[in-house]
Formats: sequence, structure tokens, C-alpha cells
Amino acid sequence: QVQLVESGGGLVQAGGSLRLSCAASGRTFSSYAMGWFRQAPGKEREFVAAISWSGVSTDYADSVKGRFTISRDNAMNTVYLQMNSLKAEDTAVYSCAARTSNVVATIASRYTYWGQGTQVTVSS
Repeated sequence: QVQLVESGGGLVQAGGSLRLSCAASGRTFSSYAMGWFRQAPGKEREFVAAISWSGVSTDYADSVKGRFTISRDNAMNTVYLQMNSLKAEDTAVYSCAARTSNVVATIASRYTYWGQGTQVTVSS
């Protein structure tokens, strides 16, 4: 069992930056690939970024490539999402997720554990 708690969301102006954190409970955090997803009002949840357990492999949605960076600190049981050059269309609830595999995945159904989400609002 893994419990995930996100933090770091908030209100930021367009062009600004935020860093989201996802703290995981459990002693096997390093065994899980992790992902970030987001859901805007009236829209379906969409993939943002993912990272393998080792941190060697990452994947990003085209819409955030070059602006967002996913990373993890297995000693701290935490995964991060650094978001730069934020746009109004990045406004959403951001959730982290864990899957019992080393392979990164872009499909939400392949993740077993989910956090409650943190709101990111970008004003234009």
C-alpha cells in the first residue's frame, strides 16, 4: 500500500514557475514508477509526465516538453514536478500516481495509487 500526498500548488502569473511535490508513504517507493496527471474543469484527466523508479527514464506530454521537469528523490520518498513558463492552459488539479512497475506509463489506468491532487491556477 502506498499513500501519496501532493503539495506546492497555488496561484501564479503566466510565465511564472511552481514546483509540485508528491510525498509517498511506504518502504518500497523506489520500486514504483511515478506519474503526474492533471484535470482541468470540464476536461478529461490527461498525462503530464512520468519517471521510472531509477529516474533514468522519463516521458512528457508534448504540451509540457521543454517547460516541465519530473524528478525523484528515493531517499526522501518524493517525486517532483518543476513547472516553468506556465501558461493559462496549465490550470488544473495536478495529481501524482504510482504504479508497481519500473516502466513509465502515460495511461492513467496503469497506475494503482493516486494522491488527492493539488490545484494549480495560472492567471493570464
